[in-house]
Amino acid sequence: MAQKINDFIPFHVPALGQEEEEAVLRVMRSGWITTAKETLAFEQEFSEKMQSATEKKIYSLAVNSATSGLQLAMECCGVAKENPGKILTTPYTFVSTATAACHLGGGVVYADICEDGYNIDPKQIEYKLAVEKDIRAIVPVHIAGLPCNMDEICAIGEKYNVPIIEDAAHAFPSKTAKGYAGTLGDIGVFSFYATKTMTTAEGGMVCTANPKFAERMSIMRMHGIDRPVWNRYTSEKASWEYDVVAPGYKFNLPDILSAIGRVQLAKEDYLYAQRCHLASVYNKAFRDCDFLQLPPDGEGNAWHLYMLRIVPEKLNINRNQFVSAIQQAGIGISMHFIPHFNLTYLKQKFNLNPADYPQTLNRYQTSFSIPIWPGLSEDSQQRIIDTIITLGKNHYVC
Repeated sequence: MAQKINDFIPFHVPALGQEEEEAVLRVMRSGWITTAKETLAFEQEFSEKMQSATEKKIYSLAVNSATSGLQLAMECCGVAKENPGKILTTPYTFVSTATAACHLGGGVVYADICEDGYNIDPKQIEYKLAVEKDIRAIVPVHIAGLPCNMDEICAIGEKYNVPIIEDAAHAFPSKTAKGYAGTLGDIGVFSFYATKTMTTAEGGMVCTANPKFAERMSIMRMHGIDRPVWNRYTSEKASWEYDVVAPGYKFNLPDILSAIGRVQLAKEDYLYAQRCHLASVYNKAFRDCDFLQLPPDGEGNAWHLYMLRIVPEKLNINRNQFVSAIQQAGIGISMHFIPHFNLTYLKQKFNLNPADYPQTLNRYQTSFSIPIWPGLSEDSQQRIIDTIITLGKNHYVC
């Protein structure tokens, strides 16, 4: 629905319609609303999508959040309370990339991001691997939907014999010449949270080409039970007997949410095209604004976020003042991300010092995200553009 010119423009509105409503009602009326056939179909369709760009067979497991998916992936790679190891990731990500390891009793080692963007720096990864011990997994994060340099990262992982868990929460449908992001490492974890490029309201998907990893995560996803459990109450042949072979979790995705996901997955081409169009309009509008730095672009950018950076020496206000003025003009913005060294728990637990991560600190102090959701009207996008350009001109330092 198009907004009137004076309406508040939200940072995000999910692209949900009649098809999603009908899918939810269909499942509700079926008499079975938790994990069952709908989720199995969603997993199969997602695997088919991922396999369409690679020769590998991809196993997909629907989960109740990407956070749960990360925990399953890390446990699968050997992060455990009885034998605690560490993950290696970036401080420029959402908190769950690190706390998933903490819940398993593991530690976190951080590598700074690249000078020219937001993704983790492969050179910093290799430096950390050379000096740190007990790293069980490298966890690159595809910030805003732009894939990390996976060629270099995978080569480093192979050199040090450390598996790669892709935090692909932003990265559907990021597609490279070698396949979709999330299938380039050993395990990929996607998010279908309400603000993502496709949504199930809450939920996520874990993908892997490793059948042993898939089996382990499937068992751990549902209480450590050694058999599929969804049909225990519906099949005449299914036995009530089962065994628990590990202390698993309750991380499954129910059919009601999977039904939404299947519809969203079918709309993926349309939703992605909309984001690409909005990004191209922004790029054209802001490319000559020397008080702004455009977001990095490259192969397979999913444009989950459109992240701008102010150029501090060109303005007489800082980032916080700049975005406050945007909000006062009736436009929703967001910050991605508060670095882990600014979060009390992680800062204290891992003794983090912002000075050790200068690129992350710089991006945090200068960046902000603006609306880029399918359905954003031309008038609303133009209002966002005009507001930002006018604000910059009004505070420009000659």
